[in-house]
Amino acid sequence: MGDAFIRHIELLGYEKRFFPSQHYVYMFLVKWNDLSEKVVYRRFTEIYEFHKALKEMFPIESGDINIENRIIPHLPAPKWFDGQRSTQNRQGTLAEYCYTLINLPHKISRCLHVVNFFKVRHDDMNPVTDSQIKKPEVFLLPKDSKKNLTDITGPIVLQTYRAVTDYEKSSTSEMSLKAGDMVDVVEKSENGWWFCQLKNKRGWVPAAYLEPMDGPDESEEQEPNYAGEAYVVWKSYTAVEEDELTLKEGDTIEVIHKLLDGWWVIRKDETTGYYPAMYLQKAGEVNTSVKSEQRNRSAPPRRSTIRNVRSIHKQGRKQISQETYRRNSRKYIQNRRNMQGNSQNKASVIIEKNEPEGNKPKAQPAVPPRPSKDLILNRCTESTWRKIL
Repeated sequence: MGDAFIRHIELLGYEKRFFPSQHYVYMFLVKWNDLSEKVVYRRFTEIYEFHKALKEMFPIESGDINIENRIIPHLPAPKWFDGQRSTQNRQGTLAEYCYTLINLPHKISRCLHVVNFFKVRHDDMNPVTDSQIKKPEVFLLPKDSKKNLTDITGPIVLQTYRAVTDYEKSSTSEMSLKAGDMVDVVEKSENGWWFCQLKNKRGWVPAAYLEPMDGPDESEEQEPNYAGEAYVVWKSYTAVEEDELTLKEGDTIEVIHKLLDGWWVIRKDETTGYYPAMYLQKAGEVNTSVKSEQRNRSAPPRRSTIRNVRSIHKQGRKQISQETYRRNSRKYIQNRRNMQGNSQNKASVIIEKNEPEGNKPKAQPAVPPRPSKDLILNRCTESTWRKIL
């Protein structure tokens, strides 16, 4: 097998570290010729020293003899004090530098100096930390900026979550976890699978296995919307738990509560229950290739089905009972029907007002309609609704 060389270097963002003192390191995803991918961390002062040595090794290509022959990219010198703003603003230049570097002639891009600098070090695998000092803060580049290196905006601050129990991955795109592992969440998908990173590992993890460090995460979830949002089932599912619904492909339903673990509360006619969000698509939306790829993937586990959960918070998440969903949903449907009936009555009243004054009959007291059984059960006292049972 030939010598190792780098196929691609991608700038992921940077970290703000607090040990042994506050400083910043850039994160690079390095793709090698054996198809392996490694994440390495480098200070800008290290990168600049590497750059100076590279120029000395190739004086012609660096333009030292004739400036017109220069092909090695420029890199600005470090500032006397590098703060967060300068670290952030330098990302565009650094991303472009790496792209140009790897596309130089092989005698430069594949030389030992380049290869050795981006090899994984011991500190990349096990960064020096101190439990008494703040955990490093991670700032990730937005997705769009990677497509256009000249348009790099502000960073994304990654949220740190903790694994509440062990999780064993079932595919190569997932990541295994041990209870207590601290992961940074890179992407939160509505289908209940979150893309996370743990040191040099990255992969998909069920959201149900994670909890935020600052308390239960119900504040991140949307409030129930009993008006309902129209969705269509694009993959059938057979209920396993009592509070789940069995639906077939093509069924039209209404989503009334979108939960973070990827199991949404839906309404089919007047029946409510849980259903995997990844098997639903908005009404009128074209089936995308992403959904086609997910067709063979199983739904993530629900929080309520996970055993041996060990939360670090005294107070757990406040869950809405299925009976509350059903009761509030029935109330909304009934109110909607009443409003439709009232609008029809108002229309007839407007027609009557157009009649001549002399032809108007004397006003008669209106007799209210008899309330339905469901309305009595939901709004009346126990002594009243017992009489209709």
